[in-house]
Amino acid sequence: MFAEEVPYLMYVIITIVMFAIGLIMGIVLQHYLYKTKLGSLEEYIKNRKQEAEKEIQAEKVEQRIQLKEELEKKTAELESHFRGRQRELQELETRLLKKEDFLDKRMSGLDKREKELVDREGEIARAKENLSQKQKQIEAELYRIAALSMEQARDIVLKRAEAEMEKELAKRIVQMEEEAKERAEEKAKVILSNAMENCAIDYVSETTVSVVPLPSDELKGRIIGREGRNIRTFETLTGVEILIDDTPEAVTLSCFDPVRREIAKRALEKLIIDGRIHPAKIEEFVQEAEKEVEQIIMKEADDALMSISIYGFPVELKRLIGEMKFRTSYGQNLLQHSLETATIAGIIASELNENVAFAKRAGLLHDIGKVMSSEVEGPHAIVGSDILRRYGENDVIVHAVAAHHNDIKPENVIDVIIQVSDTLSATRPGSRRENLETYIKRMEDLEKIASSVPGVKKAFVVQAGREIRIIVNPEEINEDDALKISHDIAKKIEEEVIYPGVIKVTVVRETRYIEYAK
Repeated sequence: MFAEEVPYLMYVIITIVMFAIGLIMGIVLQHYLYKTKLGSLEEYIKNRKQEAEKEIQAEKVEQRIQLKEELEKKTAELESHFRGRQRELQELETRLLKKEDFLDKRMSGLDKREKELVDREGEIARAKENLSQKQKQIEAELYRIAALSMEQARDIVLKRAEAEMEKELAKRIVQMEEEAKERAEEKAKVILSNAMENCAIDYVSETTVSVVPLPSDELKGRIIGREGRNIRTFETLTGVEILIDDTPEAVTLSCFDPVRREIAKRALEKLIIDGRIHPAKIEEFVQEAEKEVEQIIMKEADDALMSISIYGFPVELKRLIGEMKFRTSYGQNLLQHSLETATIAGIIASELNENVAFAKRAGLLHDIGKVMSSEVEGPHAIVGSDILRRYGENDVIVHAVAAHHNDIKPENVIDVIIQVSDTLSATRPGSRRENLETYIKRMEDLEKIASSVPGVKKAFVVQAGREIRIIVNPEEINEDDALKISHDIAKKIEEEVIYPGVIKVTVVRETRYIEYAK
């Protein structure tokens, strides 16, 4: 029985041992599995954390890019708005300057008229005083004569008659001198009028911008280039600003230097035709445009000199003359103004028997200093005379150029001729932008003066303000009255209107008799 219980006990012990071993192995295995799972979880958390950080960094980069694009867009909008405001301010400043000039002229005219009125009041007061004194003298003389004999009275009368004749003779001499002066003034007016009429120069309004048409708006992006490299290269090489706005199929070139603007315009047109817009091509076409403009400058100089038949200029001076084609003065093309001044000066010099070649040469070169005004300080007349002296021009021409704005005192007839010719060219109707308002106002004043006279039916200003034609009512105005109206209107224009040259007043009185044959 004991022997039977021993195997059973062994089985029980073995079973317990096996269960313990299994339990221990299970615990160990569970611990191993737990550690393995825990490591995988930490690795997973670490990976997720890294991915989240990468996403955050990418989002930050994207936000920076968006902010940068928005900032650039806002900056471009502000710059465009600033340029627009700047242009508006410039236009406003120009208008204010025009109005200021007009008011100055009006004030000058009013001051002159006020002075004339004061002088006339003084003359009237003096005349009244003289009349009172003469009346007293006559009364005293009458009392004295009443006590004289016939012979004494005759002697007094003869002496008085001789004194009156001497006064009348003196008045007649003064009157003849005044008539001679008037004839001289009329002759001068005729000479100046003929000079202006015989010189016909076309004027073109000059600006500080050029518009370049585009085949399509897609080219605007190509002109700008990636990150703006094309437009920056173009502006750096030419010194001209490209304005790209909402204007369809066009871009604007802005620069105060017209030579640079012309080079930029030609280069941009070549780029548009070629189609390959990148920095290398931009540099190539800018160089080509510079050569073309240089050739144009020399050709313009040759054509200008040939048109007025003066020669013998050094190449450097000819280049300055050609550059005047691309320069302006108050909106008036400088070369055209100089050619007209030279032509007028030649005509006046011929009428006065002066040196025509000197007058034309000085007239052409009188504003040469304006070409160098941005590089040399000082009045353009003095700068121009220094340039001409450096190139060996005649002293008479150098002095005329320096004196044409009274920077130095005029000393000879050529100096005065250039001053007069410059003034005539600058004051021609439509020659300068700032004179347009004054010119229109003068036309209105002429018509108003003519229409204010009783009996005038209609008044027309013709020939750019050099003539006014007046139609009167023949039932109210006879021939003598028509003559008086023309004289009165001419006098009124002389007193109230400031104008260059001569204004012709023509009064037309017409009577028509119409009958029909049936």
